[in-house]
Amino acid sequence: MKANRTYKWGMIGCGSVTELKSGPAYQKTEGFELFAVMRRDIAKAEDYAKRHQVPLFYNDADALINHPEIDAIYIATPPDSHEYYALKVAEAGKICCIEKPMAPSYEACVRINAAFEEKNVPLFVAYYRRSLPRFLQVKEWIDQNEIGTIRHIHWHFAKPTNDMDTSRSYNWRTDAEIAPGGYFDDLASHGLDLFVYLLGTVTSAKGTAENRLGLYTAKDIVKGQWQHDSGVTGYGSWDFGADQREDVVKIYGNEGNITFSVFGECPLVLERDENTISQTIENPEHVQWYHVQNIKAHLSGVKTHPSLGETAMHTAWIMDRILENKIEVINN
Repeated sequence: MKANRTYKWGMIGCGSVTELKSGPAYQKTEGFELFAVMRRDIAKAEDYAKRHQVPLFYNDADALINHPEIDAIYIATPPDSHEYYALKVAEAGKICCIEKPMAPSYEACVRINAAFEEKNVPLFVAYYRRSLPRFLQVKEWIDQNEIGTIRHIHWHFAKPTNDMDTSRSYNWRTDAEIAPGGYFDDLASHGLDLFVYLLGTVTSAKGTAENRLGLYTAKDIVKGQWQHDSGVTGYGSWDFGADQREDVVKIYGNEGNITFSVFGECPLVLERDENTISQTIENPEHVQWYHVQNIKAHLSGVKTHPSLGETAMHTAWIMDRILENKIEVINN
């Protein structure tokens, strides 16, 4: 890949995540151009293209993928279609970035990753927290041994039901055919992927998942435990029918601990020897900005991107192991 070339990107899917979080990051990155977008509803594709000054729009994914001027494809559709589109992109031999989670199952991720490896084409996955400055600060504390030998990590995440849940309106995030773990698939994947980045590969994982409220077909409460290859143990609990929102991660070392939030921008807290450091690091306007910057750096040969097909495939394996012992709906 050449450092000074321009990469023209095509984007499949124009949903809410692309409006501020990701789409503008591709437009504003030097050497990148958001050249075309696709949505099955052509009117919505045209609306997005006009509002974001994108030259081309389609309702046909094949036309976008195979456009001779397009170098790379960003897949921003619901996860159940990721494999379908990704295999087409791989066949076309084009660079690809897939929204997280990479696919609804580990097996699908294996197939996707293998297709890109066979073509020797870069595959990125939008686990952008690996690139955010706030979590790079946590990694720096860990790498500098600020809390000594790390022994355990614990994450509790909870959120109340929303209007779509209680009204039983359709939401792909709670459709068991698309997201078997419900909001766990969409949200917990971010944290678990981040923990691998911070603490290393996970060698074992297990858990339970239930549907206690009966508001939708996917699971609404999940508990999991895992172990990293370093010996660090982990425990997580995710409740999607709680009375209030909570998001607290705590990493325990033998000389101190680190506390932070996966989704919030609350201060990072380092406690050691009765001393406390609290540091606030805000996210950029376009939260995928550093992730996209790292894609450009990878393509330019400057450094390896932290979130590739192989790393996302490992995260999918952890998710599958935690959801393996699913418990059937007990309340309807």
